[in-house]
Amino acid sequence: MVRTWVAALAAAAFLASLTSCRGGTGPIVPASGSSIVATGLRPNAPWAGKIEYVVIIYQENRTPDNLFQGLPGADVQSWGLTHTGGKVQLVPVSESAPYDLDHEHAGFTTEYDAGKMDGFDREFTIGCKVASQCPPSNRRAYGYVPRKEAQPYFDMAEQYGFGDRMFQTNQGPSFPSHQYIISGTSTIRNGSALRAASNANAPNGHPTGGCDSPKGSLVHLIDAAGNMNRTMFPCFERLTLMDLLDAKHVAWHYYQFAYAPNLWAAPDAVYHIHEEPHFKTEVAAPSTRVLSDVLNGDLEPVSWVTPDVDDSDHALITDGSGPSWVTSVVNAVGLSPYWKHTAIFITWDDWGGWYDHVKPPVYNSYELGFRVPLIVISPYAKRGYVSHAQHEFGSILKFTEETFGLGSMRTTDVRADDLSDFFDFNQKPRTFVPIHSPVGPLYFLHRTPKPGVPDDDF
Repeated sequence: MVRTWVAALAAAAFLASLTSCRGGTGPIVPASGSSIVATGLRPNAPWAGKIEYVVIIYQENRTPDNLFQGLPGADVQSWGLTHTGGKVQLVPVSESAPYDLDHEHAGFTTEYDAGKMDGFDREFTIGCKVASQCPPSNRRAYGYVPRKEAQPYFDMAEQYGFGDRMFQTNQGPSFPSHQYIISGTSTIRNGSALRAASNANAPNGHPTGGCDSPKGSLVHLIDAAGNMNRTMFPCFERLTLMDLLDAKHVAWHYYQFAYAPNLWAAPDAVYHIHEEPHFKTEVAAPSTRVLSDVLNGDLEPVSWVTPDVDDSDHALITDGSGPSWVTSVVNAVGLSPYWKHTAIFITWDDWGGWYDHVKPPVYNSYELGFRVPLIVISPYAKRGYVSHAQHEFGSILKFTEETFGLGSMRTTDVRADDLSDFFDFNQKPRTFVPIHSPVGPLYFLHRTPKPGVPDDDF
């Protein structure tokens, strides 16, 4: 549904009118520094008219080395470096491991170790009250998920496309990452040099996030020099992809765990979206509504799909059902009339602290981060294709901008590629073959979610 107040405004006037919920104003300019090299949007995308639906599935906290060991053609490594110059073999660790790894910005800098990629043995962990259930503390980041637990992901990657140079755009945890997947940045307002760079916390220390967070909640900000000594309430006012969609009358849905302050509810942290009268029409909860919407013929042209706690892939809190959850969404779309005009992008919001051997290109004090997996599914996707081209979250946004002729947000979408190497739009559209998983969509539709809000990030 298009917002009525947006429809009444000219697109240019609306985009120029966005102001900070702290009272500041600024032009719509790139927020990621002078390193941006404009690549430009395609004026006429070759897939125009062939792709009419974009589905962005955003899971949690994995790297290619951790989740896709043994994927044919992909650059994955089975061993890692330590800060003492040693080499250690990655060991199998269940996706539902009873511990979590630091994936705040400090965790990135520790593991990155000034580009040496050898600080993973210094990683801080949480959980693991029973030591016998976990590797030694200095080896916990060097784990990979056994293929049998992630088989649906392998099946998708091998049938369609996989990106082994997909970098998390930001160097930090879930809350700012989810801002990047809707805005291509986590800046606090248009034109600001300050970016949200940590998870938000309420006064009681519990994770939170969004304009409905408890009074006194704070998120740390990072500046161009890498300082993180400033904080603000976790509510921002900046341009989002939703605004470009609204200006072109292209409907969207953002599917999230709940209508409650949390780290994964990206639109809730953008003031003008959160205050919109139709907020609970365009922002849908719980996440499983995407399954019924597809079944009922209510899929919007652009959808973001975020997980529940159990099916998030997030170590310590997942029950291991993430691959089946994603499969349920993919199968629902694939078996529907939407399939023949759809592109599905599956990626993970951050690296989760897990080992990865590929050094990311670092553009500034907060970009880019470590690799995360990327799966691209479409009737026009190349079969069994592994992309070695560099991608980031802005690549998904750029593909969407070009698909619907939206123009650019002028953030990290400018420098990003558009993922077009994954597709052959001259090929005959492929017939969808269902992906096998241990459980189907009825399991998720009838499951009672865990109480509370998602994520234990620290």
